[in-house]
Amino acid sequence: MTALRFALTPGEPAGIGPDLCLLISRNAQALPLIAIASRDLLEQRAAQLGLAISLIPVSPASWPDAPAEAGSLYVWDTPLRNTVRPGQLDKANAAYVLETLTRAGNGCLEGAFAGMITAPVHKGVINEAGIAFSGHTEFLAELTNTQQVVMMLATRGLRVALVTTHLPLKDVAAAITGERLMRVARILNRDLIDKFGIDRPRILVCGLNPHAGEGGHLGREEIEVIEPALEHLRSEGLDLIGPLPADTLFTPKHLEHCDAVLAMYHDQGLPVLKYKGFGAAVNVTLGLPIIRTSVDHGTALDLAATGKIDCGSLEVALETAYQMAAARTKTH
Repeated sequence: MTALRFALTPGEPAGIGPDLCLLISRNAQALPLIAIASRDLLEQRAAQLGLAISLIPVSPASWPDAPAEAGSLYVWDTPLRNTVRPGQLDKANAAYVLETLTRAGNGCLEGAFAGMITAPVHKGVINEAGIAFSGHTEFLAELTNTQQVVMMLATRGLRVALVTTHLPLKDVAAAITGERLMRVARILNRDLIDKFGIDRPRILVCGLNPHAGEGGHLGREEIEVIEPALEHLRSEGLDLIGPLPADTLFTPKHLEHCDAVLAMYHDQGLPVLKYKGFGAAVNVTLGLPIIRTSVDHGTALDLAATGKIDCGSLEVALETAYQMAAARTKTH
């Protein structure tokens, strides 16, 4: 790899992803950033936003090794399937969205890109096009032949990974097995070392039940599943603290000396993170052989081409991807 170069995918073309690509290009990036997008779409959206952004064509035959200047954006032109109207979904462009992701993912695997940053997609319209699609994470796992991935959200000062993700609450306890917990914790620990440059990660682990089960009086999952799994992992050298009651774990006393929190389910850990870093959080997919970060918000169709959006989450996603790539380069 001759340069730490990054791919940026704009996601749903009728949403705010194209706007974000243009708005962040008003300022120079620290490293070469290439939007894998329709040049026509970006030109149209720039005109609608009243932005004077120079779109610089690049391709695999002409990758840049220096960042674009402020007010300009490298673009690997990827043709749309149909004209885009801001805020109006069109299933004809579903294949375009997946093509941008495929180009970015393959570019990372081939070493052209040190990582990829994704703007939000609209899962529903892709499925309406007759394409089975459950999200970025699953798509990239299949593209990279990855069996297990872990969802982690981060903001400045806090990282939260999840043992289970989008499950109804009634199904969570059954889904938390010793095998699953150990698999997730190993991926989290490995990627904190490999992609974040942390020599010996210290991970706080939430209990499942209130008060972490209170000695079995409020549930036995901690005693029968979580504690044995953590003990086994500690014997492998992982630095794990817990299981701790989630209502007291997320306090400065505990968080001050940890590198990440492992929460048992979605709404146990993410409300705290989003309260701390709303508008400045990033979604990181762990377990992939590539670096992938994403904004932590949706397509916001109603805000497309209005200019009334905040780039905070994309800025943190870029910053995180750059830091991860630098740490990975140093590690290797």
